[in-house]
Formats: sequence, structure tokens, C-alpha cells
Amino acid sequence: MTIQLPDGRLLSDEVLDALRLRALHGRELGFTETQLADLLGVTRETICRWWSAFCHGGIEALPEPRSGRPVGSGRLLTDEQARQIQALIDDHQPRDFGIASPLWTRHAVAALIHKEVGVPVAERTVGAYLRRWGYTPQRPARTGRTQDPEELRRWLEETYPAVVQRAAAEGADLYWCDELGIDIDTYRGRGYARPGQTPHREVSGTRSRVSGVSAINNQGEAHFLTYTGTLDAALFIVFLGLLLEETSKKIFLVLDNLRVHDSAAVAAWVAQRSLWIELIPLPKYTPERNPVEYLNNDVKAEVNAAGLPPDREGLHANLDKFLGKLAAWPERIISYFRHPAVQYAANPT
Repeated sequence: MTIQLPDGRLLSDEVLDALRLRALHGRELGFTETQLADLLGVTRETICRWWSAFCHGGIEALPEPRSGRPVGSGRLLTDEQARQIQALIDDHQPRDFGIASPLWTRHAVAALIHKEVGVPVAERTVGAYLRRWGYTPQRPARTGRTQDPEELRRWLEETYPAVVQRAAAEGADLYWCDELGIDIDTYRGRGYARPGQTPHREVSGTRSRVSGVSAINNQGEAHFLTYTGTLDAALFIVFLGLLLEETSKKIFLVLDNLRVHDSAAVAAWVAQRSLWIELIPLPKYTPERNPVEYLNNDVKAEVNAAGLPPDREGLHANLDKFLGKLAAWPERIISYFRHPAVQYAANPT
């Protein structure tokens, strides 16, 4: 975690006096101006100016008058306009304003500012505004374009709370299930290089792929099955059987609407074991409401972090190794339930 120091222009005169004395003492001890600037949260030029004044006039030469322009001067947006833009970003998407962008990028926010308050702003300036307002660039979660808002509302406010109550009454464990697929060249990391010398990542050019199905709960327990080929009813039944073997309570398994989950063979198998397992469907097109979605993102980012595998067998080994690591890491599993979209599922049943 990076500690953000307050802007020196916002500090009181008393605090600035103390910083000056600490800066002078640090210079006497041999610290460089750059080191002290980083420690105290002021610029190197400010440290230099304080030290120079002290060397020429002693303590009496301090404090100096405040320098620099006041905070907020020279900004293109008024405080009221800034609050207006932030509210629009928080509550709307770019398409709501006819802006051609799937997300709020610097370019999209610049277009929004120009459209709503008539002020042209450079993208670099927009970036400074966004940082000042507390926005950070983030990898987006997937949201189904055709999801039904009313169905989702019922799930969050009625269906899911009822499932939690039933699970508690029956002494059942509530698990979440999803599938993922990994290609042999899957790697989302970045690499450092000189400007203009883009790093290269060798790829196999083949279509080798390995898949997995996962079940996790908000207490940090995880169960996995990896496979090659397509997930059919028979293979999914194998996974459900292994899940029952590895657990001791009845399972309420929340999962998406994949066709194999609704197949006649799976329905018949589950019906014969209704005392031990029930399948609970999520609303359609709501992947962001499944905590396993964030486990899958983690897998895709890290599974080949040690190097791209040479073949499918190596890819399969990488996936098994990483999922085994997650299975023994309950804190990591629990962290997937902290995403804002699935915090509703974070409390133990």
C-alpha cells in the first residue's frame, strides 16, 4: 500500500515550520535534498531553498513566506462543475451521452466535460482531474448487455436472501460454480522496455486449450476439476460427484445458465440426490454477480506467469498447479467475495 502525503500547500504554518526544521536537521545529518523531499512530501527545490536560506542567515532567515500559487487557482472547472461531472461519471455510462466509448476513459471524460459544461480540456488535464477526484484506471468486470434489471433486482433482494435462509435452516453450505478455459498463450502481464522498444512475447500459434470447473464458498473452501475437450453432462456429473465426496453437508450450488447445467441428465442425477445437493440458477447474463468470475480472472492472469508452456500437457500442469495453490489459500478465495459486485454473497451462511 502506498501512503499518500498531503499537499504541502494545505498544511498550517506551524506544521510547515516543523517540516523546515526537520529538513535542516536532515541536511546536517547528511541526507540529500531528494531523500528529504521524498520523506517530507515537499519538492526538492523547496528543500534547497530552505537550506540555502539557513546557510546564509541562520534560523532567523526562516520561515519564508509561502510560495507557489494557491491550491485550486488556474483550474478550468469550478467546484460546482467538478461535482457535476463526477456525479455523471458515477451514475451513467458514456453511451448515455452519445459518447463513443464503452468505458469512462480520459478521452470520454474530456468529451463529457465539453458536452456538459462547454469547457475544452486536454486528456492529460483530464487525467489530473480524475486522480484528484479519487478515480483510478481499473480492469472492468463483465456485465451482460441483455441482462434483465428486474430479474437481477429480484435475485439480490428476494431470491438470494431466501436461498441463504433455506441453507441456514437445512444446515447446508452455499457454493458458487463456474467454468473457465485457458489457451496455451494466455498471459496478461506486462514487461518493461526502453521507450519505442516494445517487448515481444513468443506465442505457439497453436489452439491448445485446457478447461476447468470450480466451486468455492465465502469461507475460503474451493474444489476444482480440470479437463481437456468440452464440458458435457457426463463430465459435469463427475464434478458434482467429486464435490459431494469432498464435502460433508448438503450443497446449494449457485451457477449460471450454461446449457449443460440444465440438461436432462444433470437434472435427473441431482433429483436422485436432492437431500444432498440443489442447483440454484443465477439470473441470465449476470457473470459479474458470480464470485468465481473473479477467481477466473486471477487464473488467466497468473497461470502462465512462470513462462508459457510448450504444449497442452504443460498448460494442464500449470493450471493444476495454480488451482492447487488456490485450494490451499482460503484467504485468497475469500477475497473474491470482496468485489463490489458480489459483496452481497460475502457473509457466511
